Amino acid sequence: MQSLMDDFAMGTALPPEVIIMRLLGAVVLCGLIGFERETRHRPAGLRTHMLVGLAAALYCLIMLETLHNPGVQGEEIGMDPLRLVNAVTSGVAFLAAGMIVFSQGKVRGLTTGTSLWLAAAVGLSSGFGMWLMAAVSTLLALFIIGAIRVVERKAMGGQSDDT
Repeated sequence: MQSLMDDFAMGTALPPEVIIMRLLGAVVLCGLIGFERETRHRPAGLRTHMLVGLAAALYCLIMLETLHNPGVQGEEIGMDPLRLVNAVTSGVAFLAAGMIVFSQGKVRGLTTGTSLWLAAAVGLSSGFGMWLMAAVSTLLALFIIGAIRVVERKAMGGQSDDT
């Protein structure tokens, strides 16, 4: 029983408040992108974007904590942050591809699929503590998705093909 208690009491390399802030940051920033998709009644909205960002941030934190775990030190253990980025990107690409549908000669869901991919990147940035990249990317995404729609509608005479 003591070993179980010790396991739960084991500390982390990062301070708990940093871990919490990185996870919350990913949820909030990705939630902003998801909220825009939700207001457009897209299949992947607020909750989906928040969960993708949270998962990506959590994977980062798991990797960072693993790097500081004395039980996984040694030459036989290879930690490569690029593998993590690749794994998250591949997993989210699978989800994003599921959002894209070709129907009646039109492609639908492309912007939503892309925004999921971006949510993963924002989550990775938050998880690694790269706040400037996470925040600026979120603001740029909101501008691209929202403001560009207005320009497209004006240019196309009142209609936009926001997918």
